[in-house]
Amino acid sequence: MTNKNSLDEKFYLVREDVLPEAIRKTLQAKELLERGKAESIAIAAQQVDLSRSAFYKYRDTVFPFHAMVKEQIISLFFHLEDRSGTLSELLSIVAKAGCNVLTIHQTIPLRGKANVTLSLNTSGMSMEITELISKLKRLEFVDKVDILGTGA
Repeated sequence: MTNKNSLDEKFYLVREDVLPEAIRKTLQAKELLERGKAESIAIAAQQVDLSRSAFYKYRDTVFPFHAMVKEQIISLFFHLEDRSGTLSELLSIVAKAGCNVLTIHQTIPLRGKANVTLSLNTSGMSMEITELISKLKRLEFVDKVDILGTGA
């Protein structure tokens, strides 16, 4: 059963001064890690006076605006039912959205399920990434879709 809320993720552009302190500190810690100013999450969290649990809670949900604007590569993880044509249908939807598939990794199906990871170039997308993910989550054979990461 799929959670309705997870199908329709929405994103907002919010001014920094209205963000809760934990979210601002998470962004600061992520920046320390990206710049090599902290060797680990524990050190980065300590440097900005943030608990590691708060960092883990927010790290995959908050991004600096400049990072989101320049991102053109996204990696998606899928947990799929092992049926004939599922990967083909998934790739067709991705292609119709204007994405270019860079890599595909699929595990051997176990107990009727397989994991697939796609790396996509989204520079030619004809829809928002949230709309594509929502469409993919609605597919009957898709049990789970997660964004593994983004990169330029």
